[in-house]
Amino acid sequence: MADDSIAVVDLDRCQPDRCNYECANFCPPNRTGKDCIVTRGEHYDEDEPYDGGPDQVWISEEICLGESCGICVEKCPFDAIEIINLPSELNQEPVHRYGDNAFALYGLPVPEPGNVTGILGPNGIGKSTAVKMLSGELVPNLGRFDEEAEWEAALDRFRGTELQDYVERVIDGDVSVARKPQYVDQIPKQFDGNTRQLLERTDERGELDYLVESLSIGPVMDQPIDSISGGELQRVALAATLARDVDFYFLDEITPYLDIGQRMTAARLVRELAEDGDRSMMVVEHDLAILDLLADTLHVTYGEPGAYGVVTDPKSVRNGINEYLRGYLDNENMRIRPNAITFEEHAPRESSTAHPLFDYPDLEKSYGEGEFSLTVDGGTVYESEVLGIVGPNGIGKSTMAQLFAGRLEPDAGELDTRLDIAYKPQYIEIDQPMRVDAFLSSITDQFGSSYWNTEIGRPLQLDRVMEQQLTDLSGGERQRVAIAACLSEDADLYLLDEPSAHLDVEQRVQATTAIRRYAENHDATVMVIDHDIYMVDLLADRLMVFDGEPAERGHASPPQEMRAGMNEFLADLDVTFRRDERTGRPRINKPDSQLDREQKREGEYYYSV
Repeated sequence: MADDSIAVVDLDRCQPDRCNYECANFCPPNRTGKDCIVTRGEHYDEDEPYDGGPDQVWISEEICLGESCGICVEKCPFDAIEIINLPSELNQEPVHRYGDNAFALYGLPVPEPGNVTGILGPNGIGKSTAVKMLSGELVPNLGRFDEEAEWEAALDRFRGTELQDYVERVIDGDVSVARKPQYVDQIPKQFDGNTRQLLERTDERGELDYLVESLSIGPVMDQPIDSISGGELQRVALAATLARDVDFYFLDEITPYLDIGQRMTAARLVRELAEDGDRSMMVVEHDLAILDLLADTLHVTYGEPGAYGVVTDPKSVRNGINEYLRGYLDNENMRIRPNAITFEEHAPRESSTAHPLFDYPDLEKSYGEGEFSLTVDGGTVYESEVLGIVGPNGIGKSTMAQLFAGRLEPDAGELDTRLDIAYKPQYIEIDQPMRVDAFLSSITDQFGSSYWNTEIGRPLQLDRVMEQQLTDLSGGERQRVAIAACLSEDADLYLLDEPSAHLDVEQRVQATTAIRRYAENHDATVMVIDHDIYMVDLLADRLMVFDGEPAERGHASPPQEMRAGMNEFLADLDVTFRRDERTGRPRINKPDSQLDREQKREGEYYYSV
């Protein structure tokens, strides 16, 4: 194989007891008598430790013909093999490789004291590996996985670069680290107690009261940690991390389940801490509007999730995001995506001219005297439109979705019950002991057809999770399966509650494309609740805007044009957006900046034409 290629065997997928070694039997070098694909038991000495079982396969990267052959990739019935040609510009050894035929990481992000360093790229590309090295938990082996890794060799590798001083501090044991995990729903499984007990354990800077007030988590301080919502858990996790007194903070997604006002508050708190002394902040974030506002510099990551990842040198935030959206990295001379992600350059789409799907009357729903109450102004939903639903958390958006889905009965008003409705809830509880393919095939008889693969399976990148158990899926995988399950139903109305949560930027665009294409090709009507302005901007034809007092009362206005709806929504939040001159993407104006003040005077909160 050429020096710029690697072979990756996913040992979780390689199941020799369920196949006939098609990869080895059809391998051209093997058929000429060479040992290109053999079992790991045959390759390794009996006393030599190795990953995986002795019957799982090992691939010789020296003998393999590379991606141009790819026969083993096609023949493997479990998608366990990847043969990848690395970019020719990648002219150095990896910073770390986990072993033979295992994941490799090229490059490391650079923590900068007093700054927020952003990381933008797909999930599964090596973020956790990078943080383990930056925190001193993992010694970079520089690709020499069969030797004992030493920090001195890593220091030689980074000498003369921006990482040299930081690596020296790691070697001296002078770097303390605090991390906010990506999947906050796992916290209740690791901590048994109430919110106050969790947070008081982390209050090393004496700033807990300020964080609790800023993040509005006072009402849940005495509640058991396993009883609070995903949005509350996200804010508790952020407070617990920022309350620590450390040198390096790593925040893995700060926005899932937060509304845009809460996202702005989270970004402000992170920036305040970064600017207070010599603390280094590193943030992985898929909400590009918040990342744009939050970060000082940006590393773009690319590669093949689970196979290899590349971390670019730091870029300016604006250029880094624009290059990522364009799919071409200038300094690296690297195309990372065949097509650019584009946004509307001028005013959003006009209202749908299709026939009405249904009219709905004024609705009311209350949870009891003194409890939350919702009023919904009557309106019309059209065939083949995507209706975006925006508003703060705790304002009744999910309640309205459940009313439309028939899971709740309104106290006043009557809905058309003749509609078939498919519903994806905000919080996905999957506890069925079932494989993904069996689960999806139980929903639709179209599963596995070329139509289903083209319209749903491929855009949502489901190929590699089909044989996994539902209970073993990550948060992002679970989200994509839930979207697929919703779109696979035969329905008149599709209701999706926060489909962007835990999806990376690429996956959000793919999900958006799948939802829009499905609506257009099937004359289907879709209602989407989401807080990601980029996703709403790409997806929606019209908007339904919620206002009120969170946790007390909510009000939903009738569907309206995108421009009017976004102006109403953002004016209530006192936030203005502009369009990037190059890409047309929405960008948050810095509060009280000249442009922010000008747009507020003109009443143009969404963006000025």
